Amino acid sequence: MANYAINPAVLKPYLPNGVEIDFYNNKTYVSLVGFMFKRTSLFKIPIPFLGTFEEVNLRFYVKRVEGDIIKRGVVFINETVPYKLVAWLANKLYKEHYIAIPTKNSIGHNGSDKSIKYKWKINKQWNHLVVNASKEKNEMIPGSIEEFIFEHYYGYTKINSELSQEYKVNHPRWQVNKVIDYSVQCDFKSMYGNDFSFLKNQTPDSVIIAEGSPVTVNWERTTF
Repeated sequence: MANYAINPAVLKPYLPNGVEIDFYNNKTYVSLVGFMFKRTSLFKIPIPFLGTFEEVNLRFYVKRVEGDIIKRGVVFINETVPYKLVAWLANKLYKEHYIAIPTKNSIGHNGSDKSIKYKWKINKQWNHLVVNASKEKNEMIPGSIEEFIFEHYYGYTKINSELSQEYKVNHPRWQVNKVIDYSVQCDFKSMYGNDFSFLKNQTPDSVIIAEGSPVTVNWERTTF
């Protein structure tokens, strides 16, 4: 996950009604994320042939305050997968913002290190997010940027200017790896529009990586 500090005003058109931007050390972040879906199922039924695939997305961080309860979550600007059917289902069932373009990944191991590469093709050009990291797993430090980025367990979708949806994501607290070096090459303008084109020339504030785990997303969604 490559995390970029951004002017919160850029995110206001994408902010669902009823939630507010979440800050870390007085900064607002968007994250370019690469990860793998593995053995995906829908209503506990495995998706044949299409259950394992890459996703690349751009997201930002919000919170919803209900009395004494603070729900920390994410909003997706766009999510990219390789299969048109998966994108169609996600958009149809969940009102999300998926597109389908070619993607691929590679994961390599060399002694105590590992290399993870996600690639996606747009406008006939391959983009990439590459991280070389230690294989040693560590607990997240309380108050760290890793904890802020990963410990958001709700998703929020902007339906229109008045209505929003909330859903719950469930997974254990992830462990992280130390990043040794990284490379980001992304056509942010083509992927995410003019609002985010400036990120192409901006260095990430941080690049982090976590070990995966089983993840479930609650089917029930709350409209508010």
